[in-house]
Amino acid sequence: MPKVKNWQIGRDMEYPYPESKPQKQVAFIFDPNKCIACQTCTMACKTTWTSGKGQEYVFWNNVESKPYGFYPLGWDVQTLGLLGPQKWEGGKYAGKTVFEAAPDQESVLGYLPNERDYESPNLAEDECSASVERGEHLKGVHKKWGFYLARICNHCAYPGCLAACPRKAIYKRAEDGIVLIDQKRCRGYRECVKACPYKKPFYNNTTRVSEKCISCYPKMEATGQQSQCTTNCIGKIRLNGFKSVDPAQANKDNPFDYLIHIRKIALPLYPQFGTQPNVYYIPPVHVDPKYLLQMFGPGAEEAVKAYRNAPNDKELLAALTIFGCAEPMTSKFKAEGDLAVGIDDKGAETARVPTREPSFVREFSQKTGAFLYNNS
Repeated sequence: MPKVKNWQIGRDMEYPYPESKPQKQVAFIFDPNKCIACQTCTMACKTTWTSGKGQEYVFWNNVESKPYGFYPLGWDVQTLGLLGPQKWEGGKYAGKTVFEAAPDQESVLGYLPNERDYESPNLAEDECSASVERGEHLKGVHKKWGFYLARICNHCAYPGCLAACPRKAIYKRAEDGIVLIDQKRCRGYRECVKACPYKKPFYNNTTRVSEKCISCYPKMEATGQQSQCTTNCIGKIRLNGFKSVDPAQANKDNPFDYLIHIRKIALPLYPQFGTQPNVYYIPPVHVDPKYLLQMFGPGAEEAVKAYRNAPNDKELLAALTIFGCAEPMTSKFKAEGDLAVGIDDKGAETARVPTREPSFVREFSQKTGAFLYNNS
């Protein structure tokens, strides 16, 4: 196989095709610390793109409860099990990727879920890492933890689906890095479903072809706005736009470059798979560090520290504050006092929002022994 450079695992790796970089790369950043699993993003995507026949079980966007929620069932633990024990040596991944561990005559190590794996999109919803015993209550640090993981197609730099398709029906757009399926070429072999470690291509039993998230490119091209899942997010956990293709050319004024490449607070999901995904996550701050290491790589602990310190870091706080504050894509940001300012690629302002909201604490009433809601 040809060798390609994967900056997320700190080394070159094998991939079926030679390296070919797009002009710019579409990217998403999700902040699970703010996600409430309301599934508004899921329904925004569902009603826009997957409400047709044969798409009843198809969720290009879903939100699952970790550590026990999966859609389809066991999508990540299955692939982790196939890869076996993994090891990081500093910032370098010393194990095998899904391409390097592929069996003979195959391009990608993977598995094909069965129909029952798709039966429970809300499996383990709201379950945490261990049972909560009677009488237990929160005292500072969480002993039992859980979090919500929002997922879409990662529009990977080295897509497993593209590598495995025998029809070459899957391609990565040169202009923006979006990964699409040419359904006229697709014959429904489901090799893309088998090969994607994130299980984000879906097979439509009615049309007999595969389909996947298209990053809302018709909306993006027509209006310059962010994806449906991003603009409809109630918790303001999402940001959608473009990042530099080469980390060495990162622009500190670009919120994606700043959070991903410069501050390294937004991390890829399972970088050890080797696909170099372009959906990035700010690790949840209350989760077992060993779990975060497996899920987001060796930079997770430092990312948590930086996130916790954000109130004391004006520039970082500004970058985090513009999440969900504007429908147009934001290509630049800046901090102006206690304001976060977003700017689009034409220089127009997309957002101007306060990084800190005022708080008022009423005086304690000696008469009633309580804080009053009014002055009566």
